[in-house]
Amino acid sequence: MDEQKSAEGIVAPPMERRPEHEGKKRPRTSMNEAGAGNTAEKPEPVRKVVAGSGGGTEQARQTFTAGTEVASEETTTLMEQVVGRENLRRALKRVLANKGAPGADAMSVEELAPHLKANWTRLREELLSGTYQPMPVRAVDIPKPGGGVRTLGIPTVLDRFIQQAVLQVLTPVFDPAFSENSFGYRPGRSAHQAVTAGRKHVEDGLRWVVDLDVEKFFDRVNHDVLMSRVARRVKDKRLLKLIRRFLEAGMMRQGVVEAHGEGTPQGGPLSPLLSNVLLDELDKELERRGHRFCRYADDCNVYVRSRAAGERVMASLEKFLADRLRLKVNRNKSVVGRPWKRIFLGYSMTSGQNPKLRIPLESVQRIKGTLKQLFRKGRGRSLARVIGEITPVTRGWVGYYRLAQAKNILEDMDAWLRRRMRCLLWRQWKRPRTRFKKMVQLGLERERAKESAGNGRGPWWNAGASHMNVSITAQWFSNQGLLNLLDQHRRLQCPT
Repeated sequence: MDEQKSAEGIVAPPMERRPEHEGKKRPRTSMNEAGAGNTAEKPEPVRKVVAGSGGGTEQARQTFTAGTEVASEETTTLMEQVVGRENLRRALKRVLANKGAPGADAMSVEELAPHLKANWTRLREELLSGTYQPMPVRAVDIPKPGGGVRTLGIPTVLDRFIQQAVLQVLTPVFDPAFSENSFGYRPGRSAHQAVTAGRKHVEDGLRWVVDLDVEKFFDRVNHDVLMSRVARRVKDKRLLKLIRRFLEAGMMRQGVVEAHGEGTPQGGPLSPLLSNVLLDELDKELERRGHRFCRYADDCNVYVRSRAAGERVMASLEKFLADRLRLKVNRNKSVVGRPWKRIFLGYSMTSGQNPKLRIPLESVQRIKGTLKQLFRKGRGRSLARVIGEITPVTRGWVGYYRLAQAKNILEDMDAWLRRRMRCLLWRQWKRPRTRFKKMVQLGLERERAKESAGNGRGPWWNAGASHMNVSITAQWFSNQGLLNLLDQHRRLQCPT
């Protein structure tokens, strides 16, 4: 049975609506009655609802993810929405689609649906009674592009499923009230929109930027400060308790659980929303002061007209973050400078009056490093297999930089890729006799092929020499399926 059938198999006819009076006894409902859903770590697009301010409250209108609108000033019954049939079906579908690695309990994504079917009655009662206890997250260290490591916290598959169900209910509560200048991890918003907005600010004459870096943001989030912000809109004490338990679940590293008194580990579906809830206070402060800015998660750029103004903004924001949110600005990485000398979300820009987005050289070096590793693994593999492995990487890279003016860089990258491929082939041919035979087959004159095959030069030199360029042309690589980055970039910029 495939994953989709497994997901549908645990969803039965619609469950009974729970009485709204807390004093009445709640009927026990199995997983078949409660349902389980399809959705997970990446938030789905959610219908946006305008936050209301009637009656002097801060509560945003809520849209029940199953499609039924629920308007409530005091959001005291959100947990019933979390365990609602359609919400759970969507959550399960997303977890299955995202796949992902097992957590601390080693349960795989494929095992989730059977586990829910067998245990949902108990799990649902624990969630509704406020007694559910998440497991510690599994620590995974990944290298940072600039050096060092970033620690991810991978929740168990079951906890990812529950976090996703919570996320789907909380997104329409919080998202409508977030700033228009916040672009990270929000429905209908992207890094490309943030980069485009930043370029527009510079074009409008704000030619200095306060590049703000919060030191170890996801590791230093104060739980009390964060929960106080969540509680401003969420009045369901069971849900508040569950969120705090996710924050305090701890991290398992090499079999030892480390207690966590602060931080919201990256890796779970709920972490991005919680980071936006906390940093929304920074957004509101910047808007109150009339600043032009772009924020994507914990990356924040404030655009000003002079260095002196930038230094004042940097000093005041450092104090604001420390006093109000108990966060520390990393002074070694936070800079007041020219936008064209900084990198924001992987992009840089030119310094003219009408700035153009461009690809930083640092990004080119990183993608080359990634591809070199794939080429090294491909020395004993067929050319078709190597092309199949590098194509998703190059397609994703050029797709991300589709906003950049990058003709020269992409031409150089295409030439570098073809030379790498020729180098790989030269190594695979090994003997002079084989090299001679292959070059003749590819159309090189016999005398020139004979002379080149035994020239004694190394693979990289031969890969750039004329005999290999004549034998193995750009069109030949295109026929083998190698993606031309410049052509792909043009297609993305001018879709038909």
